[in-house]
Amino acid sequence: MQGHWLERNGMPVSVVGKTLVGWSRDDYWFTMVTKLAFPNSEREEISLQYRGRLDSGERQYTFVLQHSLLGRVEGEGWVAQESIVQRYWVLGDRQRRSGFETMYRVEENKYYLSSGIMAGHYLTSTMEVTLERQLE
Repeated sequence: MQGHWLERNGMPVSVVGKTLVGWSRDDYWFTMVTKLAFPNSEREEISLQYRGRLDSGERQYTFVLQHSLLGRVEGEGWVAQESIVQRYWVLGDRQRRSGFETMYRVEENKYYLSSGIMAGHYLTSTMEVTLERQLE
């Protein structure tokens, strides 16, 4: 993945990363690990570790996430025709932080991801990246 990260009152910075997705064969559980890096920036890397379940034939799922910035997170996702939309919230957080992600399919193996993190009602950061799926 490659694109830009933007924080409130800041200039956009370049972001690159990778996401690995794994599926269990028998019970529809998935794991997803993402690592984001910020080349030419002093910003620390961000890591995300998801675990969720998407039942066969369903379009909605739930997940838990360990986020290096936010801590323990829970969320839900919807699989639409051309996109996946996720919403999440930080557990036990006084700042009421939450976030969202929308991943649109642009081509067969290319996606556009737009995401944001909020504190209460205010947007604190956004990210726009393109992803290219690599089948192994």
